[in-house]
Amino acid sequence: MAFAPPQRLVRALGETAPDGDDWLEKLPEEAGQAVALRELTVERVQVPGGRSSLVVLVRRSDGTPAVLKLAPPRARPESERAALAHWGGIGAVQLVEPFTTEGVLLLERLHPDVSVRSLPEAKALLEAAGTLRRLWVEPPVGKDAHPFETVAERTGRQAEAMRATASGFAEVAVLVDAALAARAELLAAPPEDRLLHGTFRQSKVLAGERMPWLAVGPDPVVGECAFDLARLVRDRVEDLIASPAGAATTRRRVKRLAESLDVDQERLRGWTLFRAVESGVRALRVGRGKDAELLLEFAGWL
Repeated sequence: MAFAPPQRLVRALGETAPDGDDWLEKLPEEAGQAVALRELTVERVQVPGGRSSLVVLVRRSDGTPAVLKLAPPRARPESERAALAHWGGIGAVQLVEPFTTEGVLLLERLHPDVSVRSLPEAKALLEAAGTLRRLWVEPPVGKDAHPFETVAERTGRQAEAMRATASGFAEVAVLVDAALAARAELLAAPPEDRLLHGTFRQSKVLAGERMPWLAVGPDPVVGECAFDLARLVRDRVEDLIASPAGAATTRRRVKRLAESLDVDQERLRGWTLFRAVESGVRALRVGRGKDAELLLEFAGWL
């Protein structure tokens, strides 16, 4: 079959590599090779799919359903592989790869169209938070340590891009300054180092068979738990912005999530501010004006 990448993936990769690269051009051939090598039967390409990888629903040679995932190097698929191996299926989707091919992951099949986001908001936050708690484990230790970025490293790269973008958009400079100040204060004395999902939100938690809910699609990072939880605070941001009580709801959400997961409330607020501003500025930089407007308004409430 033809492995045409979904338009959502094409657009997203265009944002991160505006001059293009050859990964998308090679993708149909590489997907075909990955399928043949593993003797898989293809059911369909998942649409709309993700913003950083091609996801194909397949069956293994024994008929077991699985998911084949192909991602470009800049999506750090080998870091994802290492995190999933370390979690060993506890709280996250399980690797079922009998051998390793760079940029290709074979995963257990969850229910791709049923995420925690389908639940009522309060229940969704509760289930998502419970899943996230299971992922916060000590990172691998030993001679070779681990392959993961730290929160300081990742946010350092992001901070440079934020400064560069803010210089061309005076209206966001105040928020960028506040976010960078919060980052500097938070990094001065982090309370713990844990393996974090890195990009956790409700849509990253899918219904499973082994457990009711399992996380997918990590971009793992090592650092404090509040950094991971911060992205969950702004889930359904469009609903928050549309609500006349959105600001108050956001502050209550910070408080409740912090208390439910034993995270310091002020640290969670600070990382929520930084991550919302970073996402808003990035959206502004690539021309997604509506997304930028929502995220920066949300950040202003913090």
